[in-house]
Amino acid sequence: MSDVLQLVEARLITALGEPDARAAITFLGTDRMEVLRFRGERDVVRYATLGMSDRPMTDPTAAVADPLRGPRAELVLTVRTGGAGPGISVLDEVLRPLAVLAASPQVEGVVVKPGASLDLGEPLWTGAPFTSVLVAEPGGLVEDLELLEPMEPVRFLPLLPMTGNEAAWKRVHGAGALQDRWLRHGTDLRDPVRSEVPLAS
Repeated sequence: MSDVLQLVEARLITALGEPDARAAITFLGTDRMEVLRFRGERDVVRYATLGMSDRPMTDPTAAVADPLRGPRAELVLTVRTGGAGPGISVLDEVLRPLAVLAASPQVEGVVVKPGASLDLGEPLWTGAPFTSVLVAEPGGLVEDLELLEPMEPVRFLPLLPMTGNEAAWKRVHGAGALQDRWLRHGTDLRDPVRSEVPLAS
């Protein structure tokens, strides 16, 4: 594990506690991606990627990829396991989709940043109404990790699951408008079986 990833894992443990499970996935032509699972307070579980930040993300229009400069990030998804929702074994199916998203900067040359939509084309887990996620602003759950210059800090980006209709509405009206709508309707974004927010009014 690189020095950067060791620091990233230490920051995650400081913020979220010791992980109780982890999975590693390697895609053809990419670095190894891990996803760590953290049990939070009461019935909250968090999944965090580890590996995406080892390289800076590069603008696909750049002529040459800089090995040091460029944004770095990891992804964090928070869900609740209680109530009538799926059990932890079903929610753990999200491990592979998260690894796919973490590998997307290497595979597709995308720069993952707040306000972006990441589409998986399939449910996050069996029976999930969500097939994409909205990348939210970092800093609330896990603080940015400063690295030695000229490397940029690692940002820990929360992922907010979206239904297909919410994702389509967001493309038209923007991320801020969708988040305002979630807030106005008191949407619990950690609920794995939540209803779609009203979009017509």
